[in-house]
Amino acid sequence: MAVLQEQGQIQIHTENIFPIIKKAVYSGHEVFLRELVSNGMDAISKRRMAAMAGDCSEGDEGRIAISIDREAKTLTISDNGIGMSADEVKRYINQVAFSSAEEFLEKYKREDDAIIGHFGLGFYSSFMVAARVELVSLSAKPGAEAVRWSCDGSPNFSLDAGERSAAGTDVILHLQEEELEYIEPARIRALITTYCDFMPVEVQLEGETVNKRLAPWRQSPRDLTDNDYIELYRYLYPFQGDPLLWVHLNTDYPYTLQGILFFPKLTGRGDWEKGEIRLYCNQVFVSDSIKEVVPRYLLPLRGVIDSPDIPLNVSRSALQTDRRVRSIGGFVAKKVGDRLKELHRDDPRRYAEIWEGLAPFIKIGALEDDKFAEQVADLVLFGTTAPLQEQPAQPEASGDAEGAPDSTGDAWADQADQPIDPIPDGRGKAYTTLAGYRSRLPEANAQRILYCTDEAGQAGALALWKGQGAEVLLADTVIDAQFIPWLEDRHNELKFQRVDAELDSSIQEQDSELADAEGKEGSEKLRDLFKAALANDKVTIQVQALKGETAPAALILLPEQMRRLNDIGALMEQRLPGLPEHHVLVVNRRHPLVAGLLKLSSGAVLTGSGGSSPSQQLADDLGRHIYELARLAVGGLEPNQLAGFQQRSADLMGRLMERGF
Repeated sequence: MAVLQEQGQIQIHTENIFPIIKKAVYSGHEVFLRELVSNGMDAISKRRMAAMAGDCSEGDEGRIAISIDREAKTLTISDNGIGMSADEVKRYINQVAFSSAEEFLEKYKREDDAIIGHFGLGFYSSFMVAARVELVSLSAKPGAEAVRWSCDGSPNFSLDAGERSAAGTDVILHLQEEELEYIEPARIRALITTYCDFMPVEVQLEGETVNKRLAPWRQSPRDLTDNDYIELYRYLYPFQGDPLLWVHLNTDYPYTLQGILFFPKLTGRGDWEKGEIRLYCNQVFVSDSIKEVVPRYLLPLRGVIDSPDIPLNVSRSALQTDRRVRSIGGFVAKKVGDRLKELHRDDPRRYAEIWEGLAPFIKIGALEDDKFAEQVADLVLFGTTAPLQEQPAQPEASGDAEGAPDSTGDAWADQADQPIDPIPDGRGKAYTTLAGYRSRLPEANAQRILYCTDEAGQAGALALWKGQGAEVLLADTVIDAQFIPWLEDRHNELKFQRVDAELDSSIQEQDSELADAEGKEGSEKLRDLFKAALANDKVTIQVQALKGETAPAALILLPEQMRRLNDIGALMEQRLPGLPEHHVLVVNRRHPLVAGLLKLSSGAVLTGSGGSSPSQQLADDLGRHIYELARLAVGGLEPNQLAGFQQRSADLMGRLMERGF
């Protein structure tokens, strides 16, 4: 039956819908190519299914071809799918596409951030870049004739006989003058790579296949090697090193979702707002911002989530509250937690080796998500000062690529009768869990958890505790300032104490002191001396005899609650926490410098009118110097104070040299 020439008007109730389509449907005009290629892939899939049912010819392997005509300023997207008859063109193009567009725009026109990309309504995106659109189609059903449909961006269209020898559809875009970037092959190639790279049919540009086609996340994990995962990561994120760990996602109930997520080697600050994970729908790229889909603490992960069930044709605000989206986020978090537990159980050494890269995700996730916290409660590691135990030799690696979890962990771990703790990371550092640490605590201090947040700044106090055989946890990341209080809240039977919070009797010598003629012991005299030298009531002076030959002359202690209040104040004021005004100065009377100070002070002669002798002045200056050394050790001297400290130190050393010290 011959196709009759027909002209008509698309029945549209919304006024001026075409200008809205051209300028407002998508935030970026380039997605027109994604939409048209996706429509072509759908047509190929429909032809395959119809052929299996015997309703049409099967045809060649599905293919989408893109061609450019610079002189005519046209871009043509062709497929060899099921095609359309004249009646189908009128139904699917004139009625369905535009009525759907009208309904969509009417529903969301009042929302400022309403349109974020939508599938199934993609044909009319052509008019964002084209002044006129032609469609030439031949149905794959027996006896069909080719048709040509044309529209110039107004409600008017024409439909007549077309010329096409093989089943399928050509969409010919006569580009607007301001959209001529899309007749540049390099631009189109880049768009194919961005949006259509993993599409399961060939996408050709000027006869050359551009896309990769194979989407590893659609394959079974059993069919993939470690190198397959690493190669995908390198392709998606070039020059980023290899991933630490990956998680393969696959579920078909209550929604369909596949994907592969990677833990990256974060060299700087991760993107905790937008994210690095790419969202696909049926292997077509949709967005690289999926903060509505996955929990915030997983956003810096990298990789792919592919699901046709994530509602894309809704506003961002609706997407955030969609129950199905929240369910997907929970599924992703659970699979990540399961993978972490698996690695911790099967290969603790590998887990410790990559712990620093995993820690931000685990700790922030535990703080923000109670369900995730339950999953990872036993997976949190801390560096520890405990010595490493003799470990069984690990079998040689099986040849897996660098950065991939090897398969020898099970055999190695099974050689031990019990879980390894402390866990070696292969570089001489030891890690432990909170449970492992508690298992080694002496009964007398079974509820006290000693920790250090800065090995350099707390070196003096850390050395004292280590010198007496105490094990100390190393909680030295930024997030630990919030994570330690969170742990305390979960374990309210425990007392978390930073090494520089206080010292107990195990670190102090319990020797007796002799009193002088005035009945004062050396400790009392030293306390008076430092109190007078500092003239600062906000500094509490304690004099103790500290054990160990390496114990410092003095150190500053920061009572736990006082220090935390100071840290919270600094956080609220968006500044780095400094040395609190109220702190404790512990003076070690066993140190030779302090003993010499006491001797110098005892030999001083007071002068009249409340003055002091040169010896007394020297003693005061030496007391202030010892205090400033203690402040310097904890970073308590501001940059503008260092110059004065250096000058006073040089002056003091000179005066001591003159006295023959």
